[in-house]
Amino acid sequence: MNDKELTHDDFVQRIDIRDVLLDAGYRQNRRFGLRLSSFIRTDSEGKRIRGDKFVITQQGKCCSQPPRQKEYNVVSFIKEHPTLFAEYHEGIDPNRLVNLVCSRLLNIPVEDKQDLRPFDIADYDLHPFDPQDRETQKTFYPYFKNRGIDLSTQNAFHRHFCLATKHGADGGAYTCLAFPLTLPKEGGTVVGFEERDCVRMDGSGSYQDKAKEGNANEGLWIASPAGTPLAEAEHIYWFESAYDAMAYYQLHQAQNQELRKAVFVSTGGSPTVAQMQGVFSAALPARQHICFDTDLAGIEYAKNLQQEMYRAVCSTIEATSERKPYLDSVPDGENLDCGEVELLPRDLLSKYGKYESAWIEARSMHSSGLCHTDDIQVQEDIVNRLYKEFREGLREFLGLDKRNDTSFVRERPAYPHKNWNGLLLAEQKREESIGQNQEREENAEQERQTHFRR
Repeated sequence: MNDKELTHDDFVQRIDIRDVLLDAGYRQNRRFGLRLSSFIRTDSEGKRIRGDKFVITQQGKCCSQPPRQKEYNVVSFIKEHPTLFAEYHEGIDPNRLVNLVCSRLLNIPVEDKQDLRPFDIADYDLHPFDPQDRETQKTFYPYFKNRGIDLSTQNAFHRHFCLATKHGADGGAYTCLAFPLTLPKEGGTVVGFEERDCVRMDGSGSYQDKAKEGNANEGLWIASPAGTPLAEAEHIYWFESAYDAMAYYQLHQAQNQELRKAVFVSTGGSPTVAQMQGVFSAALPARQHICFDTDLAGIEYAKNLQQEMYRAVCSTIEATSERKPYLDSVPDGENLDCGEVELLPRDLLSKYGKYESAWIEARSMHSSGLCHTDDIQVQEDIVNRLYKEFREGLREFLGLDKRNDTSFVRERPAYPHKNWNGLLLAEQKREESIGQNQEREENAEQERQTHFRR
């Protein structure tokens, strides 16, 4: 492989995170007695900026920012802190920024962005999945077999994936399973691909990525088995990959027949603010199902999505002179009920007081260990009823349309599985094991019966 074909995995292996931190303006903290190497930033007077410190982990491959436990590698650090690098400018594709920064650190020349052609779907030979044609379905078998995605699920999502073949300037070609990325408000125009299980042009292996020319900053994979438009969705399910979305559907569709009408969204990796804002601007009233991975990164993505959702809700409120003091007291990215309640009208403050008292009583009943579960449930029902009354009053005071008072639910695959595709494969393996055990028991019983007759 030559340098021009380096992937993000190559950057992680070849670049020390310390070099990235130095490039971002940090310097090594040489304070005596430190057990782990750390990097800090200083202000214009050379004084250390409190709270802005990164500790090196995994022998220079990653870093973390205490007290948070999330680890960044070379790629994720650049994506999460883009403004620290010279190549950053407003609207730059995060993947493009990673390539520019890492290539510079490795002294690899990068072609000027002006020379890159914009994404053009005409550059690809597309091979759609036809539910009525068994021959075309066979070509998709290698891509879905190892993921456990069955034919029924492929049929449900057949409009939302294809095989895409792109030809290189040297005459080579690569084929991948492509999930089209579209912009939430632009009616299906494809702006890129979430590429999975790509075969390299030289045939040396496979990888997953996004089409380099695509708009990965704003584009998402948006799919609905029933063809529900995003703007009409009542339920939106968020995932980090299209594979996970299809796995979730396969796991739950039998128990939830309405799942066909839902809209499934894949961010193709790290969710961006532009992706979140795009969906919320098109479908804020929908109930948001956050189905990101359960690792530290997924937890952070879920938190970011919730915060962006709260910002979107707040942006729909007209800040009148009566409302502004309370709205200003709501922390950025927090729920509307997190403001200073003393700034609310007296009748609304009274409703909050009743809710808070009931909540304290419920917590006390839980912690005492002296109350029957039925009594605790009765108290919790009271808490829920009083909060609902307070929330309705808060919406009325703020002039917030009930449809835009968006709700969400965090859905996680069963422990210890990190993502939904992992859970699907584990479930299939478990069912296969049960079937094998039953077969062995039946064979043993038949053998016993045979010996008995003899």
